[in-house]
Amino acid sequence: KIYNSVLEKERKGAYLGSTVQVIPHVTDEIKSMILKVSKDKDITIVEIGGTVGDIESLPFLEAIRQLQLELGKQNTLFIHLTYVPYISVAGELKTKPTQHSVKELRAIGIQPDIIICRSEVELPQDVKSKIAMFCNVKPENVISAYDVDYIYKIPLILKAQNLDKIIIEAFNLEQKSPNLSKWEDIVSRLESLQDSVNIAIVGKYIKLKDAYKSLIEALIHGGIENKLKVNMVWLDSENVEEKDLEHMDGILIPGGFGERGIEGKIKALNYGRTHNIPTFGICLGMQLMAVEFARNVLGFKDANSTEFDPNTPNPVIDIMEDQKNIENMGGTMRLGAYECLIKENTKAYLIKENTKAYEIYQENLIYERHRHRYEFNNKYKEDFEKNGFIASGIYPKKSLVEILELKDHRWYIGCQFHPEFKSKPFKAHKLFASFIENAYIYKKERS
Repeated sequence: KIYNSVLEKERKGAYLGSTVQVIPHVTDEIKSMILKVSKDKDITIVEIGGTVGDIESLPFLEAIRQLQLELGKQNTLFIHLTYVPYISVAGELKTKPTQHSVKELRAIGIQPDIIICRSEVELPQDVKSKIAMFCNVKPENVISAYDVDYIYKIPLILKAQNLDKIIIEAFNLEQKSPNLSKWEDIVSRLESLQDSVNIAIVGKYIKLKDAYKSLIEALIHGGIENKLKVNMVWLDSENVEEKDLEHMDGILIPGGFGERGIEGKIKALNYGRTHNIPTFGICLGMQLMAVEFARNVLGFKDANSTEFDPNTPNPVIDIMEDQKNIENMGGTMRLGAYECLIKENTKAYLIKENTKAYEIYQENLIYERHRHRYEFNNKYKEDFEKNGFIASGIYPKKSLVEILELKDHRWYIGCQFHPEFKSKPFKAHKLFASFIENAYIYKKERS
């Protein structure tokens, strides 16, 4: 985005024919964007990813160095997040990587004010003092961010080390005592959970669990809402077998892109549908619910999505009409919040009434976040609904199907949007809360 903006300005003659360089043109653009979003704000948090010394991050580091010079030290604060390895065999924490990282930063003109140290174990005071001395910061400004079983403990850990006070005092802001009772309550509830449910997550990126971070947390939120621990069983969609699903209380098929692993997801969906197991499909998961139903219930054995088979004679999932002439892939998907109308008496959303969606949301019009290019093909909607697969949630402006649910199933719901993006620890998304609730009911019925 930044480089594109610089190139556009050069083409328009904004630089009066001068040679475009990283410094000052790229760094000026970075500063301009930071200052633009900072307008009328008390505090702006700017995160620069990567590793100090990487060539990709150098223009950004140079830009914030210049910003401190321009805005004044009293108006800027540098927080450096660093890794402190723990040698478990020796029981030793190694501070050298942190020292070298700070040395690199200081070489380019940035002195960290606070150092947050990620590590497997809590840093003892002597290690903090050592880092403080060699990195030229106050000992109290070295913060230990050690591994915890629930991320909701982190605000409490940081508060215990006075990180909030250090930042407020640095900016000379009015201090107020923060109320962390909600976080304390969440942690207390998580640590007191007794019963549990087993949820199979059939995905293609399971080797890197962070690819599903929002999903993981949303499932935990659903568990908190129902006073249940959620045991997540990760199944590779390329190798999943029916025996892997036999003892599951619920099946979740998350989003994704590309053809790899889709037949395994379809196999899992078929098992969930035919065995009356609570099953939740999100984005691609909903689309594959439609493909599986078309193949095995409607009899369209060659049904598919045009994403995977452009020449399929039964494209139950097709590229959206306004996407067909778009050649550039980046930044062209249907993104952001869109309204959905739910049918009454459905399990979902405008949402149809008398559907599960309506039962869950208890309202007709909802707003959810999207990230997709393909959509349910409305040419097949009548066939689906005649056979009990209801389009219970619709985007009213274009009649796009947002929620599908199986009428005579205990809980078989697919949504085109990403409900995990709107779930919170204090208020689980209604679909996740309902999914976990029904998974537990199913578990109790089997036991």
